[in-house]
Amino acid sequence: MEFPRRSGILLHPTCLPSPAGIGDLGTEAYRFIDFLEASGNKLWQVLPLNPTGYGDSPFQCFSASAGNPLLISLERLAGQCVLPPADPEHCPNSRSDKVDYGAVLRFKIPILTEAAQTFLKLGERRDFEKFCQDNAAWLDDFAFFMACKNAHGGVSWTEWTVDLAARDPRALQDWTVRLAAEIDVIKYWQFEFFQQWQALRSYAHEHGIHIIGDIPIYVAHDSADVWANRELFLLDPQGNPTKVAGVPPDYFSATGQLWGNPIYNWDRLKRSGYKWWIERFRAALRLYDIVRIDHFRGFEAYWEVPASERTAQNGCWIKGPGAELFSTLQRELGELPIIAENLGVITAEVEQIRQQCGFPGMAILQFAFGKDPQGPSFRPHNYVRNLVAYTGTHDNDTTLGWWNSEGMTDSIRTPEDVAKEHAFARTYLGCPDEPINWVMIREVLASVADTAVIPLQDVLGLGSEARMNLPGTSCGNWRWRFQPGALNSELAKRLWELTKAYDR
Repeated sequence: MEFPRRSGILLHPTCLPSPAGIGDLGTEAYRFIDFLEASGNKLWQVLPLNPTGYGDSPFQCFSASAGNPLLISLERLAGQCVLPPADPEHCPNSRSDKVDYGAVLRFKIPILTEAAQTFLKLGERRDFEKFCQDNAAWLDDFAFFMACKNAHGGVSWTEWTVDLAARDPRALQDWTVRLAAEIDVIKYWQFEFFQQWQALRSYAHEHGIHIIGDIPIYVAHDSADVWANRELFLLDPQGNPTKVAGVPPDYFSATGQLWGNPIYNWDRLKRSGYKWWIERFRAALRLYDIVRIDHFRGFEAYWEVPASERTAQNGCWIKGPGAELFSTLQRELGELPIIAENLGVITAEVEQIRQQCGFPGMAILQFAFGKDPQGPSFRPHNYVRNLVAYTGTHDNDTTLGWWNSEGMTDSIRTPEDVAKEHAFARTYLGCPDEPINWVMIREVLASVADTAVIPLQDVLGLGSEARMNLPGTSCGNWRWRFQPGALNSELAKRLWELTKAYDR
């Protein structure tokens, strides 16, 4: 599928300013859409919006279909009279440029619980009950899973009682009765999340902005998806993974990346007509206008590692479902507005599937000048039109941080590699009297790629302190957010002049 020529900004909602210690779907999200419009951008790219689990990563979630309740705006709840007006002075680190997830959970969950109890006691339930009916396919399992998880102190579902972990019908019935009130609270949070998100998305559409969402190829082991569908994953009789996902050694890591997600039982999925994947995409297309598939190459072949391994080195490539999956999805759902994240070890077979499906791939300008095997294709003179070009993504350093890096901490680059990379970049880019982040932004916007996306950190000219994620690490990621007032009219004007000049 080819997209019209346009540009956008990559920013996860948690990165927005908010008096509640974490970005949400309230006032600042609407202001960000206003900034996108004023700057001539027509796309807002977000990371997965699902409820985060291990390491607070939006790529390791308790559900592939549910929304993150921490994104619910307390301000908008107060406007519905299910909460008293929020007092910003009592919110944790409300003006910090880092999210403290522990503090936010301790502050926000009791308030969201109070709102749910008020609504369930006094509110108009017709829309809520319709939402529960329309989304029962995933909502019932998710709400039950989270209520049970909370009742067991947050431990993984494999540590619950054997009958509950195995979904014995009698155990399910007993716990449903025991946790009925908690299950309703969790369902209300989902109702409110989707109400707020769809209102925000409608506002974006009214202002000519479309949303790019994200589907990670894998789901977390400790999730409602795996617990409720054990037969669709490679698990042992106790429910533990026998094989896990990752990637082999690459530009970022000499030992590869061991993600730990369970591998799909693709034979079983195929026999079912890929029903689980069809429903996953159907849910995503209700949230987003365009979907980026993370780790697209895993559908052609994926790196499978024995669950006992401590690194990803001793894995092997296993063939995936290939184009057959996407042909099935297109038959069921129609033309798919998909961006294929084709980074890493990309083969001719991967590109054949992507091109056969008509999905645009990605190019990362930061990787154009070093030893990355894809470097030549990331240089703008080699771009094609059906492409999404980035200065960088959530998984690599900010442009300013990359430029000032000495290597070795964020990749396998040596100081000598960095010097060569900088010399080549200066030659290629010309490096006029303009900060490197704006040189890179201009280069991407000027390219022939139909779609250009810039992380907000690069627009703001921030360094490594604003990096979103460092692959291969489990602590300190996903926390950055910007401060109120950062998105001013001068910045919008500077971007607007570029988007206009390059017909974005």
